[in-house]
Amino acid sequence: MRRILFLLALLLPGMLWSDQPSVRILFVGDSITDGGWGRSGGSMQPAEERNLKDQNHLYGHSYMFLCAARLESQSPERGYHCQNRGISGYTLEDLHTRWEQDVATFRPHLLSILIGTNDVAKHYDRSREPFDVAAWEQRYRAYIERTQSALPQAKLILGTPFVAAVGRLGTKADFQQRAAAIDACAEVVRRLAAEYKAVLVDYHRCFARLAEQHPTTETSYWIWDGIHPTPAGHARMADCWLEAVVPIRTN
Repeated sequence: MRRILFLLALLLPGMLWSDQPSVRILFVGDSITDGGWGRSGGSMQPAEERNLKDQNHLYGHSYMFLCAARLESQSPERGYHCQNRGISGYTLEDLHTRWEQDVATFRPHLLSILIGTNDVAKHYDRSREPFDVAAWEQRYRAYIERTQSALPQAKLILGTPFVAAVGRLGTKADFQQRAAAIDACAEVVRRLAAEYKAVLVDYHRCFARLAEQHPTTETSYWIWDGIHPTPAGHARMADCWLEAVVPIRTN
């Protein structure tokens, strides 16, 4: 435990070993992060319309729940305070719109972001034109800079988006275009993480490694509809997040 806290302090200098009573960790994103937290039923309800008191459903059932459970159970003395503000259906523009309510009010020490799936999906649902990756990068860059300007002590954790050729998404005639756009967005996230000295959680490559490590296992075992992970997939996402952010192994 001491080694874990020591390494975590190295990762987040000047933050965890201060006089702060707790470490605030905020997860933002779309339905992959949402997981039905606050009894939303999978809807696009904002935080103020959800049940914020029911501890049975406070975090939902995504990788976020698994990450929060591990952190809070392993290091209760650190006073980790996690919040899920993933909203089903959200795009990067939606994160901008909700920045004041979801980010500024919580003032996280760590801000974990996973976005991109709906940006690509909603674009191709209404257009045959190529997805504008450069414009998406500019919006993401603006979100990062807005956060760093207002919350200079916040450490950013950027997750790469992913898709799979299974389920309803895999049957679409333009799946290859969608997948190529997600690949490009994942590369943008990698570049931004390096540029802004953020922690990178490469879910895109994590799922690719699963396919290599388990060649006889159907892709749908990990991602059931091409977008949303199964419980097994969420568990592996949590592994990837924890291994990138803190030196806690789950095996």
